[in-house]
Amino acid sequence: MDSITSLFKGFFGPKEQSVLGIDVGSSSIKVVQIKRKGGKAILETYGEISLGPYAGFEIGQATNLPPEKLAVALKDLIKEANVTTRNAGVAIPIKASLVTVMEMPAVPERELASVVPLEARKYIPVPISEVQLDWSIIPEDDDSQADLPEDVKAVAMPDGIPKVKKTHLLVVAIHNDVLAHYSTLLTAAEVETSFFEIEIFSAIRSVLDQDVRPIAVIDMGAASTKLYIIERGAVRTSHIINRGSQDITLDMSRSMSLRVDAAEKMKRNFGNNGATNDGRIKEISDLILDSIFSEAQSIILAYQRKHNKNVAKVILTGGGAALKGVAEKSFASLQIETVYGAPFDKVQAPAFLEDVLRVTGREFAVSVGIALRKLQESQ
Repeated sequence: MDSITSLFKGFFGPKEQSVLGIDVGSSSIKVVQIKRKGGKAILETYGEISLGPYAGFEIGQATNLPPEKLAVALKDLIKEANVTTRNAGVAIPIKASLVTVMEMPAVPERELASVVPLEARKYIPVPISEVQLDWSIIPEDDDSQADLPEDVKAVAMPDGIPKVKKTHLLVVAIHNDVLAHYSTLLTAAEVETSFFEIEIFSAIRSVLDQDVRPIAVIDMGAASTKLYIIERGAVRTSHIINRGSQDITLDMSRSMSLRVDAAEKMKRNFGNNGATNDGRIKEISDLILDSIFSEAQSIILAYQRKHNKNVAKVILTGGGAALKGVAEKSFASLQIETVYGAPFDKVQAPAFLEDVLRVTGREFAVSVGIALRKLQESQ
């Protein structure tokens, strides 16, 4: 099928103990299959399938397919990409979840399981019984209290007024209906999974190294752009910008009287470099990218003012990050060092694929990240 990009066929022999990372996006499904050998993660195969044709749309367009149709697409991709395992981890889009930072009085860690659901009701707009909750403690900048007894609830201030000691938690809630949707998809596709993970955590696992500085990850998808700020290894804030790479394609199609598929092809060929005679592609892409990076700048500046520290670097991932010239556009707009995510640097692959994987990898940050977690689980 021409909607399938079969990007890499297994070169590594037996597939025992292989794991699969699955990223179900709005415009495509991506998979990455890896295994462990000699203490290293080895890339076996990866691939992507466009969902547009399954909805009667063009390649690259966002869709909202039911799980049964998604299962057909996933099975097609598994076949075309020569996937040999059904042992998978699955990423769930952040738009299908709620991710928030919750502040609450400090309590012993052993009490969090009973306290967090009560506190979370202030942040979650549906009954707690209708969602699955998970949380993690966000490391504090000031470690001066680290040696205090865990049941200390307050500390004395210079004026004698007690100040309640606070804990900040990153709380994730996924509605039971969303989990049922993905369970139906995987059952129909004959894939087994032991966990679901919000895409934000998969992406940062694959593109971030150890860094205590604030880092912004901008994941440019087809229908939306996600921005995450990570500090000391923890997610501090997340935001969805309702513009994505397909907006460039659709604006080009309308203003240049092109079929959507022709506009998509032209966008990929020329990007934001202004390499056409009349410069219209750059002009159109500038409008969308200016909107995205303007909103990103507002979020970053608000974070910097609140925490009195600068974001040190921007990492671009997602299909929109494959647009030529987008890193330069990001730097010009944000005035922050901008680099492309390189998730395939976390796995071992043949040297002759290095250049291809470095460009292609921007789109596979989530699927690589979820596969790496699944591999850790399988040890």
